[in-house]
Amino acid sequence: MADNRTASIAIAGGGLMGRLLAWRLAQAGLEVSLFEAGDLTAPGGACWTAAGMISPLSELVHSQRAIFDLGMESLSLWADWAEKLEAQSGRPVNFRNAGSVLVAHGKDRNELQQFQRELQAKLGDGIDGDLRRLDRTRLQQLEPALESFEQGLFLSREGDIDNRRLLPVLLDLLRRQGVRLHEHTEVECESCAISDRRGRQPFDCVIDCRGLGARHSIDGLRGVRGEVLVVETGEVQLQRPVRLLHPRYQLYAVPRSGGRTVIGATEIESEDLSPISVRSTMELSSALYALHPAFAEARIVETRVNCRPATMDNLPHIHSEPGLVRVNGLYRHGYLLAPALAVRVEKLVSEQLNQVA
Repeated sequence: MADNRTASIAIAGGGLMGRLLAWRLAQAGLEVSLFEAGDLTAPGGACWTAAGMISPLSELVHSQRAIFDLGMESLSLWADWAEKLEAQSGRPVNFRNAGSVLVAHGKDRNELQQFQRELQAKLGDGIDGDLRRLDRTRLQQLEPALESFEQGLFLSREGDIDNRRLLPVLLDLLRRQGVRLHEHTEVECESCAISDRRGRQPFDCVIDCRGLGARHSIDGLRGVRGEVLVVETGEVQLQRPVRLLHPRYQLYAVPRSGGRTVIGATEIESEDLSPISVRSTMELSSALYALHPAFAEARIVETRVNCRPATMDNLPHIHSEPGLVRVNGLYRHGYLLAPALAVRVEKLVSEQLNQVA
């Protein structure tokens, strides 16, 4: 800055993106204030509900190539950032880069073939080494619990991270870094200023990552409902995220510590935040039973419902103008895209600050 003072940054939105940006910008020596409309300890956004999958190949089948490219960048960043977060905090965030497995029952084996064809069509020779067909023996070696399946696919460059460990670690580090935390504070964002119930506060740059809270500022931003079950059993031990391909739904099962598994599949064009429906519970439970019969005796310990912020084309939205940067629309790709997008926002903020220095 021209007067040699530390630049001040306001971040609106205390979810995954807001925390990552606050952590990174505070490390860069900037004066950071983080504003969250809800509770920072147990955030109400999709970041707290999600399963934390980082699956660029799996998502490519239903997404544009840009999502894959950003996801591969994020996967590399997560490996580095998770190590730094654990070193700084002394606590695990449980980043796992062990790939993922896709399976289908015999009558649905065409789903596996179709999945492979679609990936090859989008990546061509670039898929070599990232996708391996598994016969029964190789599948058993990777996932002994999947004994009822004859074949599968292994996506070696995929990962996941435990969001229920990561988000508290980030919050703790923000406190240690001296980030000014303002929870239960709804704000409006404008160039170089934040307005809340106390009035208008000036900043050198404002970053708006409020998710659906920024609906009125981004044309076409909408919520897409997702529903998740968390089950607990000691009878089934998966080693990595597993997807069950089915003509009507694609179940994902992400193993967590303590015998817990996060499962989901639903995606509903609705902003309804009411509890999970009986139909969804039955479909998820049925698909989970199809993955392994021992899940029938698992206990449902938690249900999660939330709305993901999405643009009309389901691509992330980044907008920059003097004194203001907006990032939004991560859709179902929050943990897949957040690091790569955070790096781009950091660059935009740095360019803006340099212009006024």
